[in-house]
Amino acid sequence: MKDVIIIGGGPAGVSAALYTARAGLSTCVLDRGPGALAKAASIENYYGLAAPLSGPDLHETGLRQLAGVGAEYRREEAVGLGYGPGAAPSFLVNTSGDGEPGLYEARAVILAAGSARKTVNLPGAAALEGRGVSYCAVCDGFFFKGKRVCVLGDGAYAVHEAAYLAGLAASVVLLTGGETLSAGLPDGVELETRPLAGLEGKNRLERVRFADGKALDMDGCFIALGTASSTDFARKLGVLAEKNQIVTDQEQRTNVPGLFAAGDCAQGVNQVAVAAGQGAVAGLAAIRYVKGLTKA
Repeated sequence: MKDVIIIGGGPAGVSAALYTARAGLSTCVLDRGPGALAKAASIENYYGLAAPLSGPDLHETGLRQLAGVGAEYRREEAVGLGYGPGAAPSFLVNTSGDGEPGLYEARAVILAAGSARKTVNLPGAAALEGRGVSYCAVCDGFFFKGKRVCVLGDGAYAVHEAAYLAGLAASVVLLTGGETLSAGLPDGVELETRPLAGLEGKNRLERVRFADGKALDMDGCFIALGTASSTDFARKLGVLAEKNQIVTDQEQRTNVPGLFAAGDCAQGVNQVAVAAGQGAVAGLAAIRYVKGLTKA
């Protein structure tokens, strides 16, 4: 078991890891790949830079710092987050890397994977949200027990959501919307690759309409496009969120003990300096939390 797992390898995640690793906590950073920092061509408003630096260059500098303090860095996409099985408080993180599933357990988790949730520009999706259309299988899957559901997406996150629903629903169909599935299809899940035309229903979702005019009767549709954001993970554990940002206190603690959030996913200004600062605060708070557990 790790002391701390940090989901996200941007400024917030790396900053938090520098503190937890230097404090002697076993620290693992899970990074799905380039985030918002990779889009910054030139950073000039960050303290201590003698000359402008690109986002990718700043990211690589951070990774070298991580290696220097002994933190573990793994290029894996986190696709699920839940509570640990034992009596002692812990968290389980499901990952996907190179097509292979992974599972990590930690005493504390810091969410720093950004906040953007990829919505779908599909007719009927917005109107039926909360009435058959959902963005969280763990949150809402129970309400579709024994019913027909589908998951919209073509990556590891969508596959993870479909696998979870397969244990609840009468039938699960993974809809790629014309895209190629980039992860393995779970047992008990059907695959449908036809392009979509829209979601239909009067008061609730009733059917999925394909571009060829044919339709599939459906009770629920779970949107799982792209990769999971920190806010997606937080909602699965009942963490408070407002306007797609995780609510934290001044120490970056969420309302779930042992779960922290920092960076763009947390409330504040979306700037590198702010993310690094919040990461430092979250890291220090995680240190106090974990050391408090070991003393108990």
